[in-house]
Amino acid sequence: MLSPLVVEPVSLPLEEPVFVFTAAMVVFLVGPLLVKRFGQPGIVGIVLFGALIGPDALELVEHSDAIELLGEVGLVYLLFTVGLELDIRTFKEAPENATLFGLASFFIPFLVGTFATHTILGLQLEGALLLSAVFASHTLLAYPVVNRLGVTKNRAVAAVFGGILFTDTLALVVLAVVTGAVEDGFSFLLFGEVALSIVLLFGSAWLVVPPVSRWFFQNFSQESYFEFLFVMAAIFAAATLAEILGLDAILGAFVAGIAINQLIPQGGTLMNRIEFVGNAFFIPFFLLHVGMLVDPTVIMAGPETLQITALVVGIMVATKGAAALLVSRIQGYTPNERNVIFGLSTGQAAAALAITLIGFEIGLFTDEILNAVVLLLLVTAVLSPWVTERAATKLAYESEVGEDDGDGRDPSILLPLSHHANLQHRLLELAFVLKGDRSSEPINAMTVVQPDGSTPTEKQVASVQSDLNELAAAGSAAEVPVETETRVNHNVASGIVQGAVEVQANQILMGWDAGESFRHRIFGSIIDQVLEQTTLPVLISRLGHPINTTRRLFVVVPLGADHHEGFYEAVHIVKRLASNLGAELNVIVIEGSAHQYEQLFDLVEEDTPAEFDEIDNWGRLLPRLESQTEDDDLIVSIAPRRGDVGWHSELEDLPARLAELPPESFITIHPRQGEPEYDRQYLRLK
Repeated sequence: MLSPLVVEPVSLPLEEPVFVFTAAMVVFLVGPLLVKRFGQPGIVGIVLFGALIGPDALELVEHSDAIELLGEVGLVYLLFTVGLELDIRTFKEAPENATLFGLASFFIPFLVGTFATHTILGLQLEGALLLSAVFASHTLLAYPVVNRLGVTKNRAVAAVFGGILFTDTLALVVLAVVTGAVEDGFSFLLFGEVALSIVLLFGSAWLVVPPVSRWFFQNFSQESYFEFLFVMAAIFAAATLAEILGLDAILGAFVAGIAINQLIPQGGTLMNRIEFVGNAFFIPFFLLHVGMLVDPTVIMAGPETLQITALVVGIMVATKGAAALLVSRIQGYTPNERNVIFGLSTGQAAAALAITLIGFEIGLFTDEILNAVVLLLLVTAVLSPWVTERAATKLAYESEVGEDDGDGRDPSILLPLSHHANLQHRLLELAFVLKGDRSSEPINAMTVVQPDGSTPTEKQVASVQSDLNELAAAGSAAEVPVETETRVNHNVASGIVQGAVEVQANQILMGWDAGESFRHRIFGSIIDQVLEQTTLPVLISRLGHPINTTRRLFVVVPLGADHHEGFYEAVHIVKRLASNLGAELNVIVIEGSAHQYEQLFDLVEEDTPAEFDEIDNWGRLLPRLESQTEDDDLIVSIAPRRGDVGWHSELEDLPARLAELPPESFITIHPRQGEPEYDRQYLRLK
């Protein structure tokens, strides 16, 4: 006889690990979905639900050690992503603009805030400094707005992006000084120790993390989960080093993010995994941890929290507005540019929450301050997108014709693939880089099966489709649509060209194994037949290293290429590659004027700084490249097709000679033929 079913009673608050984890997952799912219906960012929902189910409200879930542990891990991870997403390239393009805005946007709120919170709220100096650092930093809550409206390349918007490097770094430096002062008080010795620790932390991270990461990505690029685990190890190693040096762990994670920033391109599989794990797991646990520390009864008990909130919001809005006004007058920005700066810089989220939590844990902030900062997040979550939307819309209308038209251009790429697994992987990563974060148009991966009579065609197709399905899965992991197709055609080149027409591709990206025989002209019969049969731009690549580890692009431009009807589109591809990789761009002009081509490159959209040089004959090209290039460089040649304007006979054997150089990585861009009007759309002034 079966024993009766015994149901264990569930007691509140929940303490059992499985119950707590289940409750957390429900909060992570429901909280963001609900608040987004009211136009609020998802992070607000998790914090609010954490406060609701926490020990100071409904007492549904115990604020356990496990939540605290995962919350601390999430905090470290959050600051790593802040450093990872900083726009280092934009800062390098116009460092003076970003520096001016960053310093003004930090010090005006910081100095005014310190005085006001110290005198009005009566905070001790350490608490006043830390609270002022909270609203002197900023988070780009309204980035999706300026991205959608196509004004991300505007000079003022770019200054805000680069300025975060200063505002968030300085805020974390203040955190390091204040946490040290809590124990030993302010002294010259403290400032010296903090300065030395910061130098050691930054120096160690920048000298160790990039080369070690580059080596790892080069040798283990096929196992993407190993790449992710390596990044995790780097994050927490830097965080551990920061704590050993007497700094906070989040500063180490932030520095690690900056150090590895340009080795993880936007739109790639690794970046998607980092964002996915952070957004779905680690960061929500941090937000839940913060929410459970919030005491809603403090708000209900009296007006003090609301008064503090009004003061903090008032100081932040007024001082961020003053910083935007000052920078605009110095730089000569228009009123709409000024308002976009103000809207973008008022957003608060990541750094503000991180610093506030640490201030609360070390006893500098009361429950009222913690609650006030949470309310501050709610206010800025509404204010920042609202102001930015209106100003950026007007800015988009007043932009110069063609100024940003190309920013949203999303290439539809046809990717014909062979059976080389490593070649397939690297080609797909290159396609991701070419698209960047512009991923609405699909990458069309295609393999053409050529019946050979020895193996049943159906079996060939099934084998090929299995490989293509793996690529589609990789595209899904990177959130880039990859559509696959297997074709049967006795002429592989014809199958590729016909496929490009049917999927309306505007670029063809093909791989070349330098070991293949030279049965026909430059690359071998298939590629050369494709070049003959299509007028689309065709990119032929041989990648000897993972594309994301590329440091420099060396671009070879033959004399007369500027007269080709597809020249400007080819230049746009080159500049987009450099931009998305964060790589230096070096242009070598053969038998032409470097100054002339510098002016031509400047006409093309995509603001990417470049160095220009010239050589007087083709015989000097290979020695120059051999002496200047290294293993992590990429050589790109703009190579008109045989008989086109700009064609030179030296281009015929150039790929084979490039394959012998140290980088072993090159791309030849064969420009589009016969559509000069199409080419002109890439010019700033049409």
